[in-house]
Amino acid sequence: MGETIHQVNGIELCAEVRGPTDGVPLLLVMGLGAQLVSWEDDFVSRLVDRGYRVARFDNRDVGRSTHFDDADIDVMATLRALAKGEQVDVPYTLSDMAADAAALLDELGMAPAHVVGASMGGMIVQAMAIEQPQAVRSVVSIMSTTGDRDVGQPTAEASQLLFAPPPTTEDEAVARARESESTWGSPAHRDPDAAAERARREWNRVRNPAGVGRQIVAINASGSRTDALGGVQVPVTVIHGDADTLVTPSGGRRTAEAVPHAVHVEVEGMGHNLPRALWPRIMDEIDATVARTRDTDPTRHTD
Repeated sequence: MGETIHQVNGIELCAEVRGPTDGVPLLLVMGLGAQLVSWEDDFVSRLVDRGYRVARFDNRDVGRSTHFDDADIDVMATLRALAKGEQVDVPYTLSDMAADAAALLDELGMAPAHVVGASMGGMIVQAMAIEQPQAVRSVVSIMSTTGDRDVGQPTAEASQLLFAPPPTTEDEAVARARESESTWGSPAHRDPDAAAERARREWNRVRNPAGVGRQIVAINASGSRTDALGGVQVPVTVIHGDADTLVTPSGGRRTAEAVPHAVHVEVEGMGHNLPRALWPRIMDEIDATVARTRDTDPTRHTD
């Protein structure tokens, strides 16, 4: 099944589904500015080989999903206002993005599903578990955080790169990807060529740099999920690298602490990416999380 367009919540979402119709339903949710192709094809294929029916999609404002280019918003001024605690009108929040994902699962006939989110995608699947529980069987939150401002904040170097002007050419995008790999990629598994290839793939698909700014606003406008995470009933696994400089490890620790039964997996040498060398470890944790939906003892902990 190739890419398909679905009408949900008054917008269009682009999705792709792979795997047998009787496979275990699994939704992959990507992070800030990332497209569905940011989940590597081989990563998806390996999940299908493990028995999953896998859906990946473009979040609103990226890729081939609806762009909110008509939204009149000064990103930096809005972020400053939010930091001061001021009330600000924003185009959308993480709650809207969680509702998109839940509605998409309905459209695909895959609800309820096991949901896996990376970075901002982790925030979205957390919000799904809180606000769209009917759509969620289990949650794996990878290299993410709770929305609390005292944890998970980027280092100065990572923040400077995050807010740098967007690339204007393919070569600039590739150079930025290589720089990102050295700034917040996994020190134990550097792969600048893989990062460059992802950048070329995304550049030649769809570009929407303004959408990245609006997604950053959505993250900052959504507030803390810590208290609400305490009420999540489905199995939750929190995976975080101990070398993450973009969403520092305290974000993962707070997330795991917020969910009383959560499994916390802190991976040595992992930064803010999904290096191929760690795929088996991550997929094993996904399998274990799915298995816990049939396990009466959800208290397995891994450090």
